[in-house]
Amino acid sequence: MNRTRRLRTSENIRRLVRETRLHTDNFIYPLFIEEGTHIKNEIASMPGVFRYSIDELADELQEIVALQIPAVILLEFPKKGCNRF
Repeated sequence: MNRTRRLRTSENIRRLVRETRLHTDNFIYPLFIEEGTHIKNEIASMPGVFRYSIDELADELQEIVALQIPAVILLEFPKKGCNRF
């Protein structure tokens, strides 16, 4: 692919033709929450992703802060047999 010089004449044009770049500012980290205490269980269908009880979130949140991920989304993980939905 040849990019002619006219594509680089101004910053606005360069921004349009630039490749996609990802930065940690672009991420939202999902946290799965479960009722109870002292819970950290791996989700079978998502290896490396865990369900946490509220008391177990502190260590995970420290790691997220260290990775400079600016946002989290809290997702409830209902217990089996729960008829709330």
